[in-house]
Amino acid sequence: MKVRIAGSGSYVPETVLSNEALEKKIETSDQWILERTGIRERRIASKDEATSDLAVRAARKALDSAGLSPEAVDLIIVATSMPDMFFPSTACIVQDKLGARRAAAFDLSAACSGFLYGLSVGEQYVRSGTYQNVLVIGAEVMSRLTDWEDRRTCVLFGDGAGAVVLSPSPSERGILSVHLHSDGALSDLICVPGGGSAIPPSEKVLLEKLNTIKMKGSETFKIAVRNLEEAAHEALRVNGTSISEIDWLVPHQANIRILNAVAERLDFPKEKMVVNLDKYGNTSAASVPLAFDEAVKDGRIQAGDTILFLAFGGGLTWGSALMVY
Repeated sequence: MKVRIAGSGSYVPETVLSNEALEKKIETSDQWILERTGIRERRIASKDEATSDLAVRAARKALDSAGLSPEAVDLIIVATSMPDMFFPSTACIVQDKLGARRAAAFDLSAACSGFLYGLSVGEQYVRSGTYQNVLVIGAEVMSRLTDWEDRRTCVLFGDGAGAVVLSPSPSERGILSVHLHSDGALSDLICVPGGGSAIPPSEKVLLEKLNTIKMKGSETFKIAVRNLEEAAHEALRVNGTSISEIDWLVPHQANIRILNAVAERLDFPKEKMVVNLDKYGNTSAASVPLAFDEAVKDGRIQAGDTILFLAFGGGLTWGSALMVY
């Protein structure tokens, strides 16, 4: 049985934070940010918007796209690094807000690779026949994890959500394979060190901002490019496919220099790579489904297209997925 994406949806908050606005907050410039990241602006959730609120808005659009009611959903998986709270899971809160009374629900944490990890788990449930319709959501309010005085990281991240509905495919179209990897030995390259059981919440954690994102940018860049290239080749090799047969590359929207370097190493045309980094920044687990949905809605991605997904994030985690839409 093939498993297909039966519908997709996305949501970003209304508030736009431009590079020009950041110039007034920290020592930076629009040109500096644009040249190093490719980001022009990002979206910021309002004070009364939680991760679950963004997730629900994206999920409703995905269900509408699939022609399904919330009651038809069997399982909800929310990939996020910024849940509403430690527990219960954000997925359970989403279930309630959606009215998906029949659905089981749980969160999944794999940082920026979270959506691909969720896609893999959801596919297995549908492929095995355990569930018919699985809602996979990547949702983040990264602004709540950001140190707005650290110009190395605060220019990168934004808030948003993307969702897909996985269902059995009536044809040969669907997900061909998903490939996941991790390396915990490099967990300190991208992390939020404080606030958990290792370094519990305290006055020191707040003063030293250990509850915000810490990243070693130059080291991360080199590893990200290499691992993304290898993950792409793995998906192609397993499916006996060449890069020339890929219609669209939908990568995690981390940094334009990473995306361009990966495209060059793969000898893949940049005009066939879905990029919305300039508008939304790095939305972590939301970035891949957000970019995918945008390309579907504007008509770039058509039925029958072969799609290569790539993602890389803290953990370290990374992976790829190949699909015929």
